[in-house]
Amino acid sequence: MLEESVLEPKSAAADPAKPAHPRRGNRFSPPDLASLSDTGLPNSLIEQLILKFLYFKGDLRGGDLSRSMGLRFSLIDPLVESFKVQQLVQVKSSLGFGPISAVLSLTEAGRRVARDYLDTNHYIGPAPVPIDQYTRAVQGQRFPPKWLTPERLAKAYSHLITTEKMLNQIGPALSSGKSLLLYGQPGNGKTQMAEALARVETSEIYVPHALECQGNIIQLFDPVYHQPVQSDTETADGNYDLPSDNRWVRCKRPFISTGGELDMSMLDLSCNTTSNIYDAPFHLKANNGIYLIDDFGRQKATPGEILNRWIYAMERRIDFLSFMNGGKITVPFETFLVFSTNLTPEKLGDEAFLRRIQYKVLLPSPNEFEFARIFRDYCQKQGLDVSDKLISDFIEKEYGSTGRKFRRCHPRDVISQAIDYIHFNRLPYQLTAELLNEAFASCFISASELSDS
Repeated sequence: MLEESVLEPKSAAADPAKPAHPRRGNRFSPPDLASLSDTGLPNSLIEQLILKFLYFKGDLRGGDLSRSMGLRFSLIDPLVESFKVQQLVQVKSSLGFGPISAVLSLTEAGRRVARDYLDTNHYIGPAPVPIDQYTRAVQGQRFPPKWLTPERLAKAYSHLITTEKMLNQIGPALSSGKSLLLYGQPGNGKTQMAEALARVETSEIYVPHALECQGNIIQLFDPVYHQPVQSDTETADGNYDLPSDNRWVRCKRPFISTGGELDMSMLDLSCNTTSNIYDAPFHLKANNGIYLIDDFGRQKATPGEILNRWIYAMERRIDFLSFMNGGKITVPFETFLVFSTNLTPEKLGDEAFLRRIQYKVLLPSPNEFEFARIFRDYCQKQGLDVSDKLISDFIEKEYGSTGRKFRRCHPRDVISQAIDYIHFNRLPYQLTAELLNEAFASCFISASELSDS
């Protein structure tokens, strides 16, 4: 396991690239919408959304309806008034603050029309964003040149033991946004090194709740991977009329990780045949962020199939996805791909294959000095006092005399088991040589114990 870094990060004040405000530097923010045409959506789609909301939600105040749709009430009010004239929507009551406070519901005729719209899809949520607007947003939220500094990267890795050589290899890959392969023996912290990339201080981005293309709805915002940093705001009069285009959510840049469960079907649109709503693949959800493919080479799909799927996207920064009806959609591909593997590179593919991943970083096993540092630091983190002699005796007994290779995860595994022994046997909270021997024996399989004698 990787713990504290041997590199001393500079203070935040010394980082010239640190933004004074997380939103500065982005070239995109959702504009105020002067009219429905500014949404880029046909009025018919907005009309369908209004009727479906009232169909599923029942009685709704005008302000609550507009907030749910992510649009100002003043934008949808003309459509609501038109529905009243057509006797599709009725006003059941009002608080007396104008149409925004009126309680709306569907008439029987309105319910019939809404049911017809459900044949298209069952989507209710913030109004979607057209794919062309989304593409411009993704392009506007790319990192500017020279955005990453060594100081900023070292700060993100300050909780891990790293070397300057490692960071000098990882830094250019992250700064350029090109793909990265982390490889090495199991237990040397490849996944942690990849996950630490998400700790790099960056500007925030805007992610739409959903996309619209060719009449299809694609759900993009995913609360599992997109962490909002701003909630809807209330107006001064308490009516919740929206101050801007709230089809977007301001989020931290996403970090998405998948492992051996990944198969080729997950790299395209998936459709719920009941609701007729599409879900975006992981790499689309990871736009303007990081997508980690952990345990690369152990997926249901082969390494060749995965890389061949993305070879065009990595070069051209666009990808092509498919709808069930055979239609195609072009989407931006602004994802920093990170591959992590325990396999040797030659088991993944030949030299031409590996060239498709631009940066390769070997994470070697620690030397004795690094191992001792990791051991000591993890003990301190767990509130355990440990002497240098106890560590050196342990290393000599279990590694020096046996030739066992050091792994960065071993201190964590052994110390955690020693703590379990302490708790189970109600022992004093301190490490001893006997405890370490017991913990070490339960961490590793002894081949000699399996032989009959």
